[in-house]
Amino acid sequence: MLRGMRKASSNWVGKTIMAVVMGVLIISFGIWGIADIFRGFGQSTVAKVGHTEISLNEFRQIYTDRLQQIGRQFGRPLTPDQARAFGLDRQVLQQTIAEAALDENARQLGLGQSDEQIRQIIMNDPNFKSVDGKFDANRFQGLIRNFGYTEQRYVAEQRKVALRRQITGTIGAGLEPPKTMLDVATRFQNEQRALEFVRLDTAQAGTIEAPSPEALAAYFEDHKVQFRAPEYRKIVFAVISPEEIAKWSDVSDTDAKKLFDQRKDQLSTPERRQIHQIVFPNLAEAQAARERLVGGLSFEDLGKERGLTAADVDLGLKTKSSLEPALGDAAFALPVGEISQPIQGAIGVSIVKVDKIEPGVEADYAKFASDVKRQIATERARTKVGELRDKMEDERGAGTSVADAAQKLGLTAVTIDAVDRSGRAPNGQTVADIPQGLDVVSQAFNSDVGVDNDAISFKGGYVWYDVLAITPSRDRNLDEVRDQVEARWRQDQIASRLKAKATEMVQKLEQGGKLADEAAAINAKVETASGFKRDDSPAGVPANIVAAAFRTAKDGVGQAPVTGGSEVIVYRVTDIVDPPVDAASDAAKKLKETASRSLTDEQVASYVTKLEADIGTTINQAAFAQVTGANQ
Repeated sequence: MLRGMRKASSNWVGKTIMAVVMGVLIISFGIWGIADIFRGFGQSTVAKVGHTEISLNEFRQIYTDRLQQIGRQFGRPLTPDQARAFGLDRQVLQQTIAEAALDENARQLGLGQSDEQIRQIIMNDPNFKSVDGKFDANRFQGLIRNFGYTEQRYVAEQRKVALRRQITGTIGAGLEPPKTMLDVATRFQNEQRALEFVRLDTAQAGTIEAPSPEALAAYFEDHKVQFRAPEYRKIVFAVISPEEIAKWSDVSDTDAKKLFDQRKDQLSTPERRQIHQIVFPNLAEAQAARERLVGGLSFEDLGKERGLTAADVDLGLKTKSSLEPALGDAAFALPVGEISQPIQGAIGVSIVKVDKIEPGVEADYAKFASDVKRQIATERARTKVGELRDKMEDERGAGTSVADAAQKLGLTAVTIDAVDRSGRAPNGQTVADIPQGLDVVSQAFNSDVGVDNDAISFKGGYVWYDVLAITPSRDRNLDEVRDQVEARWRQDQIASRLKAKATEMVQKLEQGGKLADEAAAINAKVETASGFKRDDSPAGVPANIVAAAFRTAKDGVGQAPVTGGSEVIVYRVTDIVDPPVDAASDAAKKLKETASRSLTDEQVASYVTKLEADIGTTINQAAFAQVTGANQ
């Protein structure tokens, strides 16, 4: 798993996913450790917490929801392999068990939450309020749909969350971080420093004469391992993916027109209606208000009586699918200007009026033909992928090489004569014939010649590969790498001279010299930076110099290399500012909140861990693997 996590987070895609994972997972409650004891006890149950069973279907829905939530934030779906590489499977399981333990505890304690309390919790949630601070029913519906919830399921989930918060709120009540801790943390966080510094680069290194043959040969012997030729492997691979196969497909207008007719409603512009809505707490108030509206009172005036603005009442132009089902059915059955009957919802009773209707526009085949054909080609390709996969596996099972099997099936096999672990050819250039995102090189370096390797999943398809030959790593001779050796020798000479000059400057400064005088002597300029904190990135100051400045006393001097030693910075800390602690500042309040949350989380985590142990927790490894795809 650790190797998978490192591999998955080695590019911008993986880093982006890792950055959002925790925010998505903590949608209802934190994740705490559980007893790592897996037992098999019935294929329909993933885990059992006390008397509460987490069914296979229930956990599958929870797990799928979490992955979809991450996928929506990231903009692309997560595969089961990626989810396991990031440890999402275990995190979701641990969260689900922790929640079940608290649910069991709530039942034992006889805790409850009324429908009115849940309604108030939802209506007071700032996520569901419009810009004027009022609850927005349409925003509520839209947001919960985006997270894969129906209204009924969301309300039921919030009821559980409310009961869990009763428990965790009691556990964490009254916890306050010590004032001393906050003062120390605030001073550490807000401490500021100022420095002056001089850059020493190749200009200060002086002229570097070319090395003598003897000197170069001696340097090469001392650093031969740095110029060693890496291990290379000759590999061949064949790709079967919908993207590749779709290019072969020729879709007729007849087929495209048939699919277009089936999806015409989806491609057409739906009817939109401008709707006014007011939500009432109960049926009686809604019915009384309707009678007044039928009697001539305007929606705007009724809204004002209830403290609503015109924007609160006017939902704007809406499609039927964008509304809650009951509300949509009622609104789209009304003629313009008529007042609806009261409409019961989970959080209130609504009355609506339609002010304007914009008819829908029927889709034109000519406009969508290319898109529909592309969809058909992709769908056919998915089917073709399955067929070719089975045929390729049959060939491989019969001992046919990847190259020969690809030729038999009409596929293109790509041969890479030599590639190292980093994906580079012997000329140092990245091998261009490997599709972006295909990690066939590391797979090949974990295999060997003659090994029947498993296929790699890639872009909805598969990749088969063979290792044809291995060229072991070896020592190069000087003639092979003479230019590289001389360039490295020159870099080392520059770094050595700069370090010596920087050391000399530091010694003079420590004896009372001035940085300005030393800079003038080597034709360099003095730069300054001030008012920066530990986590700041002041312009022109490398991160390691910022870190060094906070390890140096006031008027202290030091040096540090940057950019691989081709530049050295000599610096003096000119000032240290320790701002007074302002407990009323936003930063101090935020720090206190963070510390309080940390203390509460630790307290609650201990409680839940003890609760799980007391109640008893068991996990069905086979069912867990079935849901998360670990057994595929």
